[in-house]
Amino acid sequence: MAQADAAPAETAESIDFAALGLPEPLVRALARQGITAPFEIQRATVPDALAGRDVLGRGQTGSGKTLAFGLPVLARVAAGKPARPMRPRALVLVPTRELAMQVNDALLPLGKSLNVFLKTAVGGVPYDRQIDALRRGVEIIVATPGRLGDLIERGICQLDDVEVTVLDEADQMADMGFLPEVTELLAKTPANGQRLLFSATLDGDVDALVKRFMNDPVTHSTAPSTASVSTMDHHVLLIPPHEKFPVAASIAARDGRTMVFARTQLGVDRLVEQLAAVGVRAGGLHGGKTQRMRTKTLAEFREGRMNVLVATDVAARGIHVDGVTLVLHVDPPKDPKDYLHRAGRTARAGESGAVATLVLPKQRRTTLAMMEKAGVAPAETRVRVGDPVLAELIGAREPSGVPVRVEAEPRGFGDRSGGSRRFDDRSGGPRRFGDRPQGDRRYGDRPTGERRYGDRPQGDRRQGDRPADERRFTDRPAGERRFGDRDTRGGFRSESRGRDDRPRDDRARDDRRGFGGRPPARTH
Repeated sequence: MAQADAAPAETAESIDFAALGLPEPLVRALARQGITAPFEIQRATVPDALAGRDVLGRGQTGSGKTLAFGLPVLARVAAGKPARPMRPRALVLVPTRELAMQVNDALLPLGKSLNVFLKTAVGGVPYDRQIDALRRGVEIIVATPGRLGDLIERGICQLDDVEVTVLDEADQMADMGFLPEVTELLAKTPANGQRLLFSATLDGDVDALVKRFMNDPVTHSTAPSTASVSTMDHHVLLIPPHEKFPVAASIAARDGRTMVFARTQLGVDRLVEQLAAVGVRAGGLHGGKTQRMRTKTLAEFREGRMNVLVATDVAARGIHVDGVTLVLHVDPPKDPKDYLHRAGRTARAGESGAVATLVLPKQRRTTLAMMEKAGVAPAETRVRVGDPVLAELIGAREPSGVPVRVEAEPRGFGDRSGGSRRFDDRSGGPRRFGDRPQGDRRYGDRPTGERRYGDRPQGDRRQGDRPADERRFTDRPAGERRFGDRDTRGGFRSESRGRDDRPRDDRARDDRRGFGGRPPARTH
């Protein structure tokens, strides 16, 4: 496996995108967006990717990996023939819906400058547009593993023409349990195709993918696999158990954009409601919410209409939002990788930021051990609600106390925080009972107003609503016998019930005399 060194600092400033070998229309499209100088990971990986090499890229989250793989993919696809129906020419696999849309938003305007068409294939949205686009032909499909696998099973998509495959956030896909699906999808792409793999870490399950599917890859590593970012401050806030929410609320009420992590979906929803009750407007993001609500919440947070986003780990994988100045762990993560992932939502691309973790006394030892493995040496501070030190460290302040309205939504199936997934959460994976694509009808669904068996107009009499003297079928005069009725001494045995239904005195007498009422035969 070849290893390439990053460009020296003195020459890096003079390199632009044209010098990396990108086509002129693509360079002009970047310039129109104000993007003129490539990031380190882009300088390192784009030339090799353009040359057709398999590339392993490891970089800190927010380091520019999307363009690092997106630009060479666009350039390669633009140089070839248009895609055939249902046969994309490039595939980008990502772990979550939000990340798929983020990648699509970054590459779509650049693709238009080259007449290259992109389409997302993710769960939580209707199939119709995805199917129509594939049937017309799209060059690049950005997909979560579960929805793409389903489209393939339906015969709507084939990977025979894929020339280049990208795995973005590969370590997160492995952590979320997608390795079997990813392996199956990669096996459907041509063996001689180009593979680009980008990840924060290149170990464990990711290494297994590399060995199986990549051919003599060149590795570019631009960041250590720890959170040793010079522009990021780490704080452990030791708090009394009964003050966990008041402290969290005062931190959420600060100025600036704050991302809050909770362990479970229920924890996210509860915290959003509690914050609203004390005057802090926050949005919740987890896999139990519809895609419409997830998109709306993320847009409000990204556009600054809401300063606090409360999320689970799974829902927030790979999300890039500029200007997040604080990450707050209301529930400390148990895994070093989760800590690094959460912390990476701030201090992105050279910006400064802080990470604060609320720690109860019983959590202190395990949390500090986890952070040590993550390469973090936090500052420990004992705090209580209203302590001036909270304002000094991270700008905490007392909430207004004026309740704000929260848009409610029924909870559904989703990322379930423990890692289980639903079929259409294409943060993805296997189908769970009861899951179905949004808009699909299932047995028992019916249009509003449609009558079905058992429905009756208001005012209709139902069974049992009858005059006292009215007879109905099965009514009979007292004492009338019908088939199956028997004399109390009839001796009828119930085969279905498996026991003798005769009166007790008859059974006892017959037991003494033998079956059938006759004396038992003598034996000699």
